Amino acid sequence: MTTHLNKFPLSETMANELPPDLLFPHNEIRPIQKDVIEDIQKALINKEHIILHAPTGLGKSAAALSATLTFALKNNLTVFFLTSRHTQHEIAIRTLKEIKEKFNVDFTVGDIIGKKWMCLFPAVEELSSGEFTEFCKATVEAGKCEFYTNVRTNFKLSVQGQKTLGEVKQNIHHAEEIINISRQDNVCPYEITLEMLKDASVIVGDYSYIFHPMISEVLLRKTGKTLDKAIVIVDEGHNLPNRIRSSASLRLSSIMMKNAIKEAQKYQYKETLDTLVTIQNILSSLSGSLFPGQQKLVKKDEFIKALDEFKAYDKTIDDLNFIAEAVRQLQKKSAIGGVAKFLEAWKGSSEGFARIVEITRLQNEDMIALNYKCLDPAVVAKQIIDQTYATIIMSGTLTPTNMYRDILGFSKENTMEEVYDNPFPEKNRLCLVVPKTTTKFTERNEQQFNAIAQECAAVINAVKGNSIIFFPSYALRDHVAKYFSTASKKTIFHEMPNLSKEDKTEVLERFKAYKATGAVLLAIVSGSYGEGIDLPGDLLNCVVVVGLPLLTPDLETKQLIDYFERKFKRGWDYGYVFPAFNKILQNAGRCIRTETDRGVIVFLDERYAWPMYSRCFPEDLHVEMSTEPEVDMQLFFGKKY
Repeated sequence: MTTHLNKFPLSETMANELPPDLLFPHNEIRPIQKDVIEDIQKALINKEHIILHAPTGLGKSAAALSATLTFALKNNLTVFFLTSRHTQHEIAIRTLKEIKEKFNVDFTVGDIIGKKWMCLFPAVEELSSGEFTEFCKATVEAGKCEFYTNVRTNFKLSVQGQKTLGEVKQNIHHAEEIINISRQDNVCPYEITLEMLKDASVIVGDYSYIFHPMISEVLLRKTGKTLDKAIVIVDEGHNLPNRIRSSASLRLSSIMMKNAIKEAQKYQYKETLDTLVTIQNILSSLSGSLFPGQQKLVKKDEFIKALDEFKAYDKTIDDLNFIAEAVRQLQKKSAIGGVAKFLEAWKGSSEGFARIVEITRLQNEDMIALNYKCLDPAVVAKQIIDQTYATIIMSGTLTPTNMYRDILGFSKENTMEEVYDNPFPEKNRLCLVVPKTTTKFTERNEQQFNAIAQECAAVINAVKGNSIIFFPSYALRDHVAKYFSTASKKTIFHEMPNLSKEDKTEVLERFKAYKATGAVLLAIVSGSYGEGIDLPGDLLNCVVVVGLPLLTPDLETKQLIDYFERKFKRGWDYGYVFPAFNKILQNAGRCIRTETDRGVIVFLDERYAWPMYSRCFPEDLHVEMSTEPEVDMQLFFGKKY
């Protein structure tokens, strides 16, 4: 691993040292961007992967895209720029437009989002991803999707399809623009995008287009791309392990079974109904004497053998899939199909997975759920990474880099690990640990909630302008908010669960408008504002992180810790501590976004002072201990530079 120390101020440029053939979008380059480009070029020349930790706000996207695109165009490769957020699509597209305009170089870019979100068919947003996939397939095969038939005739591109394709290929477009153009032409945006991707030198998309095996297989097959000719950039790469774990996990709940049984009753599938009732009974028997909130491990064969006694397991899957297909001819989705999908997944590997049955209380009713949980993202990621020409994982929170190397399955022999020091002036930020309260479950009570509220109020009242306070959960936030609302001198905004993109933007714009008088946003560590928002300058002057967002110590977490302990001898760190710290460091990164920003970051919990946790702070953050944060802050903001 190489650590790059910040030798130059961020504002110092080296434009005259840029390689003449480098497709860099800006006229000036920051020293640290130059380092990133050189390291990526080295990795590409040597056909190596690279894990790249560089603090937020450095221009990583521009550096990575310029280095990879320059190399890809010379070597007939395709760059995949993958991100989990639509806002990052926009940044990538804008950067590529600037490159094309600056150098007048001819290359095609395709921006693709989820197929469901590109669909012009009414009401499909109500379907789950799996349900939509089946609905789309059935509708197209039945010739009932006019948008598809307007694009393809006998599987070939129609005249109208060729016209729309020619139009969109003239410029680099964001996915939303493709959707609007396709809507005007009454053609399927997804199919138009697929055609455009065949000739694309850069493909911008979600992680799933490479790291979900089934989705990746479809995309690569339909576009003619291959992984061995792909340079994969994973933006905000700290999110990739959990995304893979989530997409590779499935559950079968008593609610799903009830819906499937209703479906069989509705269409009078007597034999299917008997099968589903049997599965429901097996689910109940596996939960045994569990009470709400309890879990236990289940062996693969326990479920399979129980079903085999009624009907052969594989025969059951085939029969349910057959009926599900018939149901989809009559309605958009099939709950029976969801049961079949779970049964198929349950046959999968036990290595790197946990099988757990649990009972939860939901709306005054007990819900039983059988879970097939992916513990190890490497079971999916490794085989993909090994096939690519090169994979670049980058983020502002990828420390320790060896953890991401290990849990994603990168080989030590051909993977570079690069850590870049924070270039923003240390004098511009104050990072404090205030060990006066705690959010430990055993110590949560009204007295503690009030104490947390008073400390938060003391901090944000001492700051001019806007502040954000991040809480581990909505429940804890609401307990503290009761007391904070009377102690705060500033206008208070509350993050609500399940915000739409439009609602998130609307709240953020209202919050920004208070920069002069000051407002405070009570947000959630893993919520809409925990990462991916940009509030430079005087739009945000203070971030407070309340507590440690440690995983709930449930059976899955214990299995995760045990698994990583067996595999790496780092179970506690990889499965529990480091993931929590990466979240709070993402939160902290909202505060300082440019070299001229000044702000305060406060970590509010006694555990931040404990050696087992304090060791996780990056050295370049320069965290200080404080029992009087408002005094330290007054001194900090009183200094003139």
